[in-house]
Amino acid sequence: MTLEAFADTIVPGEKRSPDDRAVAGASPGGGAVAAGAIELLETPATGVSTVLDDYARMLNEHARTYAAEHGLRLDGTVPPFVALAFEDRTTVVRTLTGPDQEDRELWVLLALFSNMAFDTAAHMHTADAMAAGHPGLVTMGFMKPDDDGLWRFPDFSYGRRLADPHPDTTPTGSPA
Repeated sequence: MTLEAFADTIVPGEKRSPDDRAVAGASPGGGAVAAGAIELLETPATGVSTVLDDYARMLNEHARTYAAEHGLRLDGTVPPFVALAFEDRTTVVRTLTGPDQEDRELWVLLALFSNMAFDTAAHMHTADAMAAGHPGLVTMGFMKPDDDGLWRFPDFSYGRRLADPHPDTTPTGSPA
């Protein structure tokens, strides 16, 4: 829950259900959590999958300290960071990623993975993400592949063809 709340602070989304505590519901549509931030973080290739419990523990310690400094009473039925209001979560994350924070690189890394899950669906094959209606790719207007699963772009990004295809290019776009 703690890491979900962190990811939701980075790219907010709507609650998954009325009793969702990790996702604050600060924005309509799916955010980092719906986009698979936790799945991405749990991928060994990230290099952080083995220390996620440490991240959650440290984040909750920072939340407890913040709450004490601001006279906030935390709901003990959820982790401390989850118990914070969205605005307070944002303040904690802003502090953790700020230039004066000694271990800011750790928090920036976690924030980058939260963004990456939303922006790229890095933990999924792109075609699978599109078929599943990945919220980040849909929000950004990422084009769906053609019926054969390949992407073709009828319009050129610069508004004109930059080069002619190589004469040995196959009909599928592969070089011969």
